[in-house]
Amino acid sequence: MLAAALVAIVWRAASETAPPPRLRRTLAAFARVPGPAPRLAWPREGQAAIEVEGVGSAGATPAQRPVPIASVAKVMTAYLTLLEHPLAPGQEGFDVTITPAEVAEEGERMALDESVVPVHVGERLSERQALTALMLPSANNVAALLAVHDAGSVPAFLARMNATARALGMRSTRYTDPSGYLDTTVSTAADQLELALAAMRVPAFAAIVDQPSATLPVAGRVRNYDALVGSDGFVGVKTGSDAAAGGCLVFAKRTLVAATPLLVLGVVLGQRAGALIDAALESARRLADSLAAAVRVHTLLASGARALSVEDADGQRTSAATAGALRALGWGGLTVRLALTAVRAGARPRRGQRIARVSARNPLAASTAAVLTRALPGPSLGWRLRHLL
Repeated sequence: MLAAALVAIVWRAASETAPPPRLRRTLAAFARVPGPAPRLAWPREGQAAIEVEGVGSAGATPAQRPVPIASVAKVMTAYLTLLEHPLAPGQEGFDVTITPAEVAEEGERMALDESVVPVHVGERLSERQALTALMLPSANNVAALLAVHDAGSVPAFLARMNATARALGMRSTRYTDPSGYLDTTVSTAADQLELALAAMRVPAFAAIVDQPSATLPVAGRVRNYDALVGSDGFVGVKTGSDAAAGGCLVFAKRTLVAATPLLVLGVVLGQRAGALIDAALESARRLADSLAAAVRVHTLLASGARALSVEDADGQRTSAATAGALRALGWGGLTVRLALTAVRAGARPRRGQRIARVSARNPLAASTAAVLTRALPGPSLGWRLRHLL
């Protein structure tokens, strides 16, 4: 009996399932793209900010202080309208019918040399048409029309505009009218870039601003003041100009790097070198092109970079390292977040066995395996016997 019991104990000890090894991340949370920072074509005046969506920010000019932004304010008006009244592809959305008061308002605004589109009593504008009038020919009268339709009054809509700005982290922004005509509507290039990132993720917004021209019921054919749209990958977003603000532009440019589509987004404010809108367009074009040209595929981690410390139940240790190089899109000095995803491993992982996946938070969607550099022998008989007690 004693011999049989001893055999049973030894058999159970030998067959006892050990827990998988403990993994401890040694890989840094971020990696810096090697090389010098690119020399971007920053404007010589005013302020600017730029980034590549999903890749990272390329920075902003030092003078980020609240300044008038003119019709760039309409980006928030359009964005908020679409938040409240989403538009699916092919949909026209709500309708507004033009009243005599709105026709009179158009005349008053035209007398003040504001940017407007002509409207007639009884004219029906769909939501999509109204947003087109707002964003392409920059109609101040339509900005007020949308504000009243959405919130019941301009002050109520302004409250929503400012609340949305705070929610987006736009701490240096204050809207005092839905069109940007008042120079008390102020923001920074960095704040407006945050808004542009959010707005361009709304498909209806991106589709509307990516039109060189469009046709409206009464106004007829209207052109986009953003003359960059439709050429060299530019797909929006909004111009603004007046004496207080200078020339302003929120811009978006699509480009392709390593077969990966990218969106460059940026803002220039306070451009005054010549005709205001032309000055903004030229500054934006040079800045966008310089960043698009700087994006390359870089090696973030070399093959063999240590990623994990691995310890078995007996306290024996080894490590896991990258099986191949990890690459990402970016430019010198850019910081890229690294993700580490563990894979199920047995109690006795072999040398070269995949323990985890290392990836970069980057549009290139590259990853590499983290493999064991040395096999773990598995729990000793002593551990198994102790585990039974």
